[in-house]
Amino acid sequence: MINSSSLAPPLPNPAPGGRGAFATPSTEEGLGRGDRTGSHLKLTHHPVAHPDSPEVQLRQSDPDTHPDDAGKRADRGSQVSERNRRRIGRLPGLDWPLLVCVLVLLGFGFVMMSSASMPIADRNFDAPLHFVTRHALALGLAAMMGILVFATPLTWWEQSGPALFFCGLVLLVLVLAPGIGRTVNGASRWIPLGPVNLQSSELMKFFAVIFVAGYLVRRREEVATSPWGFLKPMLLMVIASALIMRQPDFGTTVILLVTVLGMLFLGGVRVTHFAVLFGMLVVAAVILVALEPYRLERVTSFLDPFADPFDTGFQLSQALIAFGRGEWLGVGLGNGIQKQFFLPEAHTDFLMAVIGEELGLAGTLLVIAAFGFFLWRVLAIGARAERAGCWFTAYAAHGFGLSIGLQAMINIGVNLGLLPTKGLTLPFMSYGSNSIIVTCMAVGLLLRIDRDLRLEAVEHGPMGGMRWARA
Repeated sequence: MINSSSLAPPLPNPAPGGRGAFATPSTEEGLGRGDRTGSHLKLTHHPVAHPDSPEVQLRQSDPDTHPDDAGKRADRGSQVSERNRRRIGRLPGLDWPLLVCVLVLLGFGFVMMSSASMPIADRNFDAPLHFVTRHALALGLAAMMGILVFATPLTWWEQSGPALFFCGLVLLVLVLAPGIGRTVNGASRWIPLGPVNLQSSELMKFFAVIFVAGYLVRRREEVATSPWGFLKPMLLMVIASALIMRQPDFGTTVILLVTVLGMLFLGGVRVTHFAVLFGMLVVAAVILVALEPYRLERVTSFLDPFADPFDTGFQLSQALIAFGRGEWLGVGLGNGIQKQFFLPEAHTDFLMAVIGEELGLAGTLLVIAAFGFFLWRVLAIGARAERAGCWFTAYAAHGFGLSIGLQAMINIGVNLGLLPTKGLTLPFMSYGSNSIIVTCMAVGLLLRIDRDLRLEAVEHGPMGGMRWARA
């Protein structure tokens, strides 16, 4: 008996990077179950006899072999090859549910922002479409920036994390420089760039996620074992937060620190170290609130806004009146009263109250469900990247999910009277070019992560005789 394994031709050397290493005709039928490094799959090799081997010639000349077997095997082989060629030529799809959800939020937000901003635009600028045109321009810029981020390789983001973070620090310093930063309502948060005002704190939220994600990959063991491993990035975040508080912008500071804390926790920080650091930040937040009277009034007034409805509780009481007028199905799109004379910042911080008045409880719940769906899809991308061993993309996806989800939760909570009043916009929906551009950049990066994961699945999945199997 001839041993077929001794006659099998040697397997080709894997391609660089482990991609497409076995997608060759000579080994297409010889490979069984496939995998790549870092996943939960394994690659097993089933040897194939050479076509000119004595065993194959003996089997072909065997009179007991059915004469149609060779034709059937050839037909099956051609079908598999054709199917693989079609799969190779087809580009992997995107996370269409995530993209559709974002587009729905952007479109619905544009409609509601238009409805909420027309009265104040007509009153202040004598142009009802003043904010509408600016918001449309912001959507166009956001789409271009999202596409640009999507087209950028993930390796570039991982390598450029430290440089981007320090660029963000420079922008935070410039916005405080006399003659450079622009002050509105007592806050210096913007750098004028022609028709667009750059808000450096929004960019810092994006840069911080990229920087911390790369840091957790480079210093993974140090973060998990040494207190200094997670104190180093937190010291940098404290510096950034101090610059943001000088603007001042307490809400963005909270979003930044909580997002970074969540990423460090996912990165493997010990629970005791994390608890101590979290407690210190809570104490610092309490001190910051107590030092500024207006912050203390906001914290205490939300407990009973109608105790002083014309001063400290004015914003929240008007928002609650808007939700009350909306009842189940709302008063109708464009028919709200609170946005016209009573509700301040209706097109930015309190857009959710306008939705509640004009579309009722049904519209409010639909918006909350959309953000819940968005967060689920983002965290699912992060979980897939983690299972694949792509740690940078996993941390980045979880970081952006935490940042956007937390900001949406705070904004909705403020509108409903569940949290103290804070000047944070509703992601994707409120008026504000910087917020929309940065969130669309985050979505572009998330879609790129999803696309690369799909490419990995195609290259190492059921192609060229390779099949997925759990170890």
